[in-house]
Amino acid sequence: MSASEVTMPVWHEKHLRAATRAAGVALWSWNVDTDAITMDEPAYDLWEVSKDERKITFEILSRNIHPADLERVRSAFAATRAVVGAYEIDFRILTGADIRWISARGQGDDADIADRTMFGIFLDVTQRKQAEEANELLAGEMSHRVKNLLTIATALTQITSRSAATKEDMAHELTSRLIALGRAQDLIRPVPGGKSDATLLGDLISVLLAPYDEKGASVRIRVSVPKMNVGETSSTALALVIHELATNSAKYGALSLSSGTLDVSCNAHEDDVVVMWTERGGPPVVTPTKLEGFGSKLVHRSMAAQLGGTIAFDWSDEGVVATLRMSKNRLAN
Repeated sequence: MSASEVTMPVWHEKHLRAATRAAGVALWSWNVDTDAITMDEPAYDLWEVSKDERKITFEILSRNIHPADLERVRSAFAATRAVVGAYEIDFRILTGADIRWISARGQGDDADIADRTMFGIFLDVTQRKQAEEANELLAGEMSHRVKNLLTIATALTQITSRSAATKEDMAHELTSRLIALGRAQDLIRPVPGGKSDATLLGDLISVLLAPYDEKGASVRIRVSVPKMNVGETSSTALALVIHELATNSAKYGALSLSSGTLDVSCNAHEDDVVVMWTERGGPPVVTPTKLEGFGSKLVHRSMAAQLGGTIAFDWSDEGVVATLRMSKNRLAN
């Protein structure tokens, strides 16, 4: 049978409806004269608009649009008729306590308009947007870590040069520090599906700070914490926070000078655990004008989301003091 003899199936409304439902497509139409919007049942469900609404308009739908996107969507909606060809706009809507991403698509320039009515579709693209945001976060985190690693390597070289008597000693000590830094990096790199036993809080902090201690110097880094387990879920988050604090200290704080010292202590209460990070003897402290860098956002997000806590900084003249307050239950998980 030739291609020209192939009989195409007849598409009835029920077939189209089944196809759109399977694809997660919601349909809408807009009367350009009356401003009335007609939607199918999946669109009502997507927007969480009552089917008892007699007349749907943009203003009714706009009640659910995220405030940060509302003006952008309003402008785009008003300009749809002037757009030549297909258009697409992605925006967020609020459905109860959840946020969904919707993609509205149609044809501008009155293309295929019928009876003064334009047609288009809504797609729920929440999963795609979440994946894009996760990829952007991962890319930002990787860029941040690579930059930090280069800076840390420079700082460790300077620290090693202060105590090494010969170039051979320096090479040996620097290699040891870089190996220790590698172990610290393993702690802040989550392994998908991986399982690990709980670790002791003191051991976790000591491994992370080992690369920055100076051989032969007076006690420079002191860790004094009670015997306490850190669960596999929270250990990565806490390691990331401690690693970020140590990185900043090696770059700008007490660990950047041979005279600097660091004390890490901990108090466990009934419901929470408080870790005090106290730097002394470093360069003059300069209070940051803003705390909106990627590292700062990463630390605050880890403390809140994974550890159920907060981190606060005291930029005193004597040195930076960071207070990490965490949920005792979260820390154990």
